[in-house]
Amino acid sequence: MLRGLYTSATGMRAQEVLIDNTANNLANVNTNGFKRSLLDFADLVYTTESAPGSEITAGQVTPTGLQIGSGVRPVGTNKVFTQGTIIGTGNSLDVAIQGDGFFKVQMPNGEFRYTRDGAFRTDAEGRMVTGDGYVLDGNITIAGVDPGTVSISPEGNVGGQLDGAAVQLGQIQIARFANPAGLSSEGGNMYSLTPASGPERLGPPLTDGAGSLRAGFLERSNVEVVSELVSLITAQRAYEINARAIRAGDEMLSNSAQIIR
Repeated sequence: MLRGLYTSATGMRAQEVLIDNTANNLANVNTNGFKRSLLDFADLVYTTESAPGSEITAGQVTPTGLQIGSGVRPVGTNKVFTQGTIIGTGNSLDVAIQGDGFFKVQMPNGEFRYTRDGAFRTDAEGRMVTGDGYVLDGNITIAGVDPGTVSISPEGNVGGQLDGAAVQLGQIQIARFANPAGLSSEGGNMYSLTPASGPERLGPPLTDGAGSLRAGFLERSNVEVVSELVSLITAQRAYEINARAIRAGDEMLSNSAQIIR
């Protein structure tokens, strides 16, 4: 059986995964804080008929050798944490991170997650929460202050006015990681800690390389639609070429069978 049939099949499968990844990027083009993923590939094991540098005769070696590969496989998705477009919303509780870092939120089971989505709201107790109701770390409560007086500084200080007097309500902290691409995507604009990401480095904005906060703004997705469409076209063409290689191998086998007849 021709080895190329199986090799081309791995190529078709790899392009299917690439299209799946591209489709997810495009689907989240308007998702707050979404970071696009790039797919990495690696070639599979090689069959070595003649190793490069093997000796042909005394004092003479082959310059290249003969090695035949067996295909390709996806090895990982790499999150690209470039800055997304920041747009104004006019909502004082919408906060965008300009620079490096993540908001830290607490899940109902007590675990912590990390997000770039700063579309915060208040719950029944007046605490700052995400759109899904997860509490922002620091338990910042803005209940009781005069409506429309809540402000968030670039350094993360949350303040307001109570009976005409300025009050400090808390400070938003930013979490940073040595390798943010090592975070695990959990859905819902959330990431979780992994051994690959390294431990969190939690601190105020604008300290130790952390970004600043912009109240009244939101960070949109960093997906580039044109780049994703180019990726979609190249994946489709690569899929077609691999399918054509399978058809060519099938025709060769068919011709061999007819010779026997």
